[in-house]
Amino acid sequence: MAVSTARIATPNGRRYMTQLCKHWAHKFEVAYDEAQGLVPFAPDRRCRMAADAEGLTLTLEVEEEGQMERMQGVVIDHLKRFAFREDLGEVAWAPAG
Repeated sequence: MAVSTARIATPNGRRYMTQLCKHWAHKFEVAYDEAQGLVPFAPDRRCRMAADAEGLTLTLEVEEEGQMERMQGVVIDHLKRFAFREDLGEVAWAPAG
């Protein structure tokens, strides 16, 4: 499984994580609390989120490496829609491990 992470510095990490989880809950079996969230897009694709006072950490796990770039784009596109009042800058993904 390929794993990629991104850290977004923002004081609104918890709010954005909650919004993302609620948004995707209409399609997927989402689980979240104040500090973390999980969106299982499919059996072979999921996004884990961890929020704290300084930001939001996103971890994407995909079975096929070829899906990674597309999934990164989907997650960041949705995040930036919720964070339209804030410039999150360029989000840098890095392979985990």
